[in-house]
Amino acid sequence: MLGASRDGTEDVSVPTEAEVRAQYDRILSSPEFHAPNRARAFVSYILNEALAGRSDRLKAYSIALEVFGRESSFDAQNDPVVRIEAGRMRRALERYYLVAGQDDPVFISIPKGGYVPAFRYARSNVSPGQEIEPAPATKPDLSIQSDESVPRRRGNWIWIAAALGAAVLLPALWTVLAGSSVKDIERLVRLAPGSDLNSVDMPRIVVEPFEDLSGSPQAAAIARGLTDEVIGQLSKFKEIVVIAGGSRGETEPSLVGQSPARYVLQGRVRLDDDTLRLTTRFLNKADGSVIWANNYDKQFSVREMLEVQTDVAKSVAVAIAQPSGIVFQTDAARIDEQLPEDRDSYACTLAYYAYRGTLEPQKHASARDCLKHATERFPQYSTFWALLSMAYVDEVRFQYRLQTAPGPSLERAEIAAEKAVALDPQNVRALEAQMLVYFFKGDIEAALRTGAEALALNSNDTELAGEYGFRLALSGKWESGCELLSGAISRINGPIGYYELGLATCAYMRGDYKAAEVWARMADLRYNPIHHLVLLSALGAQGKIAAARTEREWFERNAPGILLNVRQEVSTRIQRPEDREHFLDGVRAAGIAVPPN
Repeated sequence: MLGASRDGTEDVSVPTEAEVRAQYDRILSSPEFHAPNRARAFVSYILNEALAGRSDRLKAYSIALEVFGRESSFDAQNDPVVRIEAGRMRRALERYYLVAGQDDPVFISIPKGGYVPAFRYARSNVSPGQEIEPAPATKPDLSIQSDESVPRRRGNWIWIAAALGAAVLLPALWTVLAGSSVKDIERLVRLAPGSDLNSVDMPRIVVEPFEDLSGSPQAAAIARGLTDEVIGQLSKFKEIVVIAGGSRGETEPSLVGQSPARYVLQGRVRLDDDTLRLTTRFLNKADGSVIWANNYDKQFSVREMLEVQTDVAKSVAVAIAQPSGIVFQTDAARIDEQLPEDRDSYACTLAYYAYRGTLEPQKHASARDCLKHATERFPQYSTFWALLSMAYVDEVRFQYRLQTAPGPSLERAEIAAEKAVALDPQNVRALEAQMLVYFFKGDIEAALRTGAEALALNSNDTELAGEYGFRLALSGKWESGCELLSGAISRINGPIGYYELGLATCAYMRGDYKAAEVWARMADLRYNPIHHLVLLSALGAQGKIAAARTEREWFERNAPGILLNVRQEVSTRIQRPEDREHFLDGVRAAGIAVPPN
């Protein structure tokens, strides 16, 4: 029981049940608590169970049955609904305490590794679920840390898959793409032969016609409309292949040489008065097992029906097809169990997104080299060129190749991005790559124009929305950019460290240096020099000189060139002079000599 010690006496160090419930009511009523109804139902359930002394029942299985209406055959390995909602609630609580709850008397958190909530009295130097302590003044531990949303074993397999794919292909292409000759890359792009894109082992999803459970003409029309809208929204994601199925259970149409579909999306539509309910199931086609399921309830009027259909379809598409969504989580687990024969194609896509979760240099190199070979095998596939371009951009913005001048990497990135856009002008990932190239070449107007074009094509793409929002913010449009970035984070199911770094920058620029420190530490991108630079500036702005010294020592050991050229590094990213000086003020306060402009 809360508020009692082991001997039955009152424990004044633990909040009472009344205090916890009052705090939870305070959170629920706040407009800064961003969580959908199903996530609120989840946290209400685990809180009530914990307060009732039934914490031992808070397992994925019981939560799935009690909160999400899953059947007794629920398998947490195949259906990640509980894990996803727990991650969403952790982020929602973290955001609430950073934005609105800094002075609240009680902290409620959901520690990683389980679903039992934790309650404690607030202390000024602690964020929910995390102790904020300066790092020790010794060499930092650079070992890979596990994360609930990307298990270490799975991530290592993706890295191994990329390395194996890179090892087995032609040495000639390795020389061309790994070397310094940009002309050679241009020649490779220009002379690239055609290839059978049907043989690319991308995930293929059959969308079966949604079933009408109400039996009315209106419901039947809505079911058909929802089916078409979901297919349209899914098709905007170029990392998957969407197939319109026939009647339920019918074999999908196929082309010669085309790999069979691995997944099936089913839906059931019911109308109750003015409420539309859509029940969706995402199945493994081979054995019929349910990978993911969800319910969507929407109030509607006849006049609003098209808007309601679009909103529901977007929710389905985001859950399934975003780079951190159900398809990619499932396929990463599949590669963990058995490497696909086409290990240098789709495995490279997974390797790239796994790398983005940690920004670890080794994973970057493996993903980049894997993508080089994938572009040789499938030179007409736009997405491989787009991801390769972004990998080259990262060599510049994250200083992965400190011994190499940035010029060649940006030129390679530009060539690859142009190839990606030429192959598919509607490919959001290709436009994202081109946006980044423009930005780091200093053509900010072209970068933002390209980002806006990409977002108009697919506003559901969280990877793009977060990156474009960050570009907007760094260009001086802090309010709109940071809002777009924050919205993207609320919909991302996977690792969000890179985007948390963006929110740290946003917090710093609005003068909230404590929040900037908290966001930077939560990002935990220990390998990334820009992460350490943002944290250094936030610490300096707060006068935390001892903690700032630890960050300074990290640079001395790992990336000494960053601080020697700190003005140039900041100018490459932050566009307005007044914003640069604001950021550099924190760097100066941390004891770093900043050369004059």
